[in-house]
Amino acid sequence: MNKLNVGLVRLFQFIVFVVFVFVVIVYFGAMVLLPLDAIVMLIKLFSVIGLNAFISAFIAIPAIGYLGLIVYKTPGLCKLVVDTGVELITLGKAKVEAFNAIADSVKS
Repeated sequence: MNKLNVGLVRLFQFIVFVVFVFVVIVYFGAMVLLPLDAIVMLIKLFSVIGLNAFISAFIAIPAIGYLGLIVYKTPGLCKLVVDTGVELITLGKAKVEAFNAIADSVKS
C-alpha cells in the first residue's frame, strides 16, 4: 500500500509539472503569436477594402512593428510581461517540489 501511495503522489507531481509546462509554453507562445496574428488580421482587413495582399502586407508589417516599438518603449511593460512568465516558472517549480515532501512523508 505504501508504494501505491508514493506512486499516486508521483503521478500527481507529474500532472502538475505537465500543467505548468503547458501554461508557460502557452504564455510565451502567445507573446510571439499575438503580433503575427495582428499582421494577418490587418492584411485581411486591407484585402476586404480592396488592396492587394502584397501591398497590404507592405503596410501591415511596419504598422505592427511600430506598435511593437511603442510597447517596447513603454517603461516597465516588457519587464512586467517577462517577470510574470518567470513567476509562473518559479511557482510551478515550487509546487512540483512540494510533492517531494509529501512523497517522503508517505514513504516513512
